[in-house]
Amino acid sequence: MWTPNVLVAGLGNPGPQYLATRHNAGFLVLDELAECRRAAFNERGWGGLLARVSLGGKQILLLKPLTYMNRSGLSVQAALTACGLTVAELIVVHDDVDLPLGKIRVKRGGGTGGHRGLMSIASALGSDDYGRVRIGVGRPVEGVSTAAHVLEEFPVADNEVLARVLAGAAQAVCDFVILGLETAMNRHNGKDYSLPA
Repeated sequence: MWTPNVLVAGLGNPGPQYLATRHNAGFLVLDELAECRRAAFNERGWGGLLARVSLGGKQILLLKPLTYMNRSGLSVQAALTACGLTVAELIVVHDDVDLPLGKIRVKRGGGTGGHRGLMSIASALGSDDYGRVRIGVGRPVEGVSTAAHVLEEFPVADNEVLARVLAGAAQAVCDFVILGLETAMNRHNGKDYSLPA
């Protein structure tokens, strides 16, 4: 019987109109991770799309909530409960306007920074002590609201950097699961993915 050891939830909004937006960075990273592991999001459950991968001998359930960003916690909580997992066995991948494009931050715990997906998860779980992989999307230019900024698509000019970021973030998730938090932080938190390798 396939029993997950870790739940990795990538945050975003369902629907083609949101597909390539900054707020869907979490979805994009999980797509990258699934593709690298030759997995597919061909299951539905607990209010989301599911894929199953193996990392370092651990069974990982990838979850893309379809509840819309501000209700992400409902899907995450349902999946955790059904799989018998704790908050300590959860990693959330999400966009972060406090980081520039090209930066990734791996951490555990912390506040929500006003991110509605994280607020929903904290409310549903009653805890914020879960792992996180934060994907920098930068702050909006003057005159553009944060809400409008995150719902805009990544500019075409950023495609090369974005590809490196998504690959790096997918690797950060793998390192977090296989090697642990400290190693993942050391490998990724100081790296600038806006620069070619």
